[in-house]
Amino acid sequence: MRERRPAQERRHTREFALFVAGAAGRLLHTATLLTGEPASRPAPAAEELLTCALSRTYAVWDRLRGDDPYERTRREMAAHFAHTAWRHRRPRGGLLDRLSPQERLVLVLRLYEGVAEEQTAAQLGIPAERVHALCLRAIAEMRSRRPGPEPAAAHRPVPESAAAHRPVPEPESGPPQDSAPKPAAP
Repeated sequence: MRERRPAQERRHTREFALFVAGAAGRLLHTATLLTGEPASRPAPAAEELLTCALSRTYAVWDRLRGDDPYERTRREMAAHFAHTAWRHRRPRGGLLDRLSPQERLVLVLRLYEGVAEEQTAAQLGIPAERVHALCLRAIAEMRSRRPGPEPAAAHRPVPESAAAHRPVPEPESGPPQDSAPKPAAP
């Protein structure tokens, strides 16, 4: 019996390592979206969130018995994020950082992860109507504040060559203009 236990633990460790190798990238991106950190820089809060979720998944690895480990890890991550949402209120420069933590969580679960509205509601312990409303509000917020032009580009003068190639706006209304060529002025 003693020989069997270490072999089983090695097999579980190997299986878990393969799971992490395959799913860690997407899970880290999900964690980065949840925490509101930019994807272009190191994301310590996202890494902490993912590490906590992976450790909880590893703790029950031998009891999963056919359950999807990715779904289990995602649920653990969402639950941990929901309980520590107060940490993630400060804007960090990420894609979804202007949303509230609850809006971020609902938007990521519904749109990025593709979790059904009813499942999201059950996981978060809120009514499905609330999930729907939060998702709609988050989408409206993201659409209303699209990123504008870069500040440096707004103050940079337009080169003459670029100004010469600008399209001429068409008239909005009024009588049709004569399409016959006009004689050149001397």
